[in-house]
Amino acid sequence: MSIGTSSRYAERLFQAQQNLSPIPPITSEGAEITMETAYAIQMHNVERRLAAGDRVVGHKIGLTSKPMQAMLGVDEPDFGHLFASMQYQSGDSVDYPLIQPRVEPELAFLLQDDLIGPNVSVQDVLRATRYVLPAIEIIDSRIADWRIQLADTIADNASLGCFVLGDAVRAPEAVNLATIGGVLRVNGAIVQTGAGGAVMGHPAAAVAWLANKLSSLGTELKAGEVILSGAISAAVPVQPGDRVSLSFGPLGKVDLMMKA
Repeated sequence: MSIGTSSRYAERLFQAQQNLSPIPPITSEGAEITMETAYAIQMHNVERRLAAGDRVVGHKIGLTSKPMQAMLGVDEPDFGHLFASMQYQSGDSVDYPLIQPRVEPELAFLLQDDLIGPNVSVQDVLRATRYVLPAIEIIDSRIADWRIQLADTIADNASLGCFVLGDAVRAPEAVNLATIGGVLRVNGAIVQTGAGGAVMGHPAAAVAWLANKLSSLGTELKAGEVILSGAISAAVPVQPGDRVSLSFGPLGKVDLMMKA
């Protein structure tokens, strides 16, 4: 696929976001879109945001569970870019422009050192992490009705909408990140529960995967970045006016309201 073709797909995704009007899957048009091409499409819009003055503050990792990978026929996660304009803090009213949002409970890693692959391990990630904190990722899709295949979600910045970080922070050694449990509530009702180990056996394993994947692409994770390590449960649709909370016990909680 040519650079011009990938830029056209990127433009369609960009306009879908601008207009809050989803488009058919880009994979539905017959042309085979490889993972490499899908990441190239993603990067077109990353560079567009940067040129407009936005700032990359980290990365998100998706497709970290075996059921999700099986559903899309893949054997590894994917990733997207977090921007400053997407970041909210616990207690905020989320007014980010969204089309068909869903919430996911996650653990976020705040790096104090660069992570440079290849061969980054879980222990390398833990040593490079200043804090771990609870986070809610609000995923969204510019593809109508979430009818996504792998290339659709990669091209669409790994189906990222925005994200909300908790206020409490803990050192990574303060808790067992594989066994710690999270409880997600919408309007007070428990809608999902899960544990850190749902993410590739240990959420730091997902961050290690990302560091090694970026190394193969000629880049690296930087000190100061926030890494969303992947959902510990299935995503839950939300509507304007919904109140969402996530508790990770000793790691603290995240509260948000979807702006009506």
